[in-house]
Formats: sequence, C-alpha cells, structure tokens
Amino acid sequence: MRRALWLCACAAALFACEPVDSVPQSAARAAEPAPDFTLETLDGGELTLSSLRGKPVLVDFWATWCGPCEETIPVLVAFQRKYGERVKVLGVSVDWEREAVAPFAREHAMNYPVLFGDEGLALEYGAPGFPTLFVVDAGGQIVEAHVGVVSLPELEASVGKLLDAN
Repeated sequence: MRRALWLCACAAALFACEPVDSVPQSAARAAEPAPDFTLETLDGGELTLSSLRGKPVLVDFWATWCGPCEETIPVLVAFQRKYGERVKVLGVSVDWEREAVAPFAREHAMNYPVLFGDEGLALEYGAPGFPTLFVVDAGGQIVEAHVGVVSLPELEASVGKLLDAN
C-alpha cells in the first residue's frame, strides 16, 4: 500500500513539475469545446461549467502546494474585482487533501468560486502542469491557455478580445 501511495505521489510531483519553458506561457488555441464538468464548491454546492454560457470564463487549475499557483491567486483576485460582472473566474483545486483548500482560500481572500477537481480533469483540458489557466469564450470554446504565473495585463489582453467581440 505504501508503495502505491509513493508511486502516486511521484506521478503527481512529475505532473506538477512539468517544465513550463517547454510550453508557451500564453498560447492562442484553435477553438475547441471546453470539457463540461459539474464540481463541488467550497460551500458544498455544485457548479456546472455549461451553466455559465453567455459570458467568458477563466478556468484555473491550481493546488495549495504549488508555489506558482499561489503567485497567480492575487492576479485572479484583482481580475475578479475588476471584471467579475462580465467574466467568471473559477479556481479548480486539484488537491488530494480537500481539508487544506478552504483555509488556503480564506487566507488568500479568493473572491471567486473555488471548486474541487482533480488531475484527471486537468489532463482532459490538456494542462501540462500547474497552474494552467484556460480562457473559455461565451460559447464554451477554449480559445487560449496560460501556463505558469500569469499577469493581469496578460489576462486583460486575452479576455479583452472576447469582451470586444460581444
């Protein structure tokens, strides 16, 4: 049993430590449907991605143990504060230990929905590591991905195109 847990931990560490320089920091993508999901929220409710159609959505895959993820959170908090009426930000935690997520979210004043996901969903989206943020347009298509720490101007440029199109 210990060996199986150790192997899982090693696999998770390898996934999380994927060299970010091998993937563009920000890459426009040919529009492809965002895999739909229904995930549990911190407060015990559920949120379904497809229920947000009609406005752009940022889907951020992150974890409490990920340093670059922690650097990205203040950017997403600022983005939510500025654009929350027009764009939905979702933080999808891939933590194995769910009990660590709520205190972390409070400590970092995360003002957007935090959902319990897993690495399988992140892989379904094509995330090479964490953090990886996907820009989903109002029609539910992934149009851009950001790997690693993202800045507010980068997000504004990505989403600005979508807001101008609506």
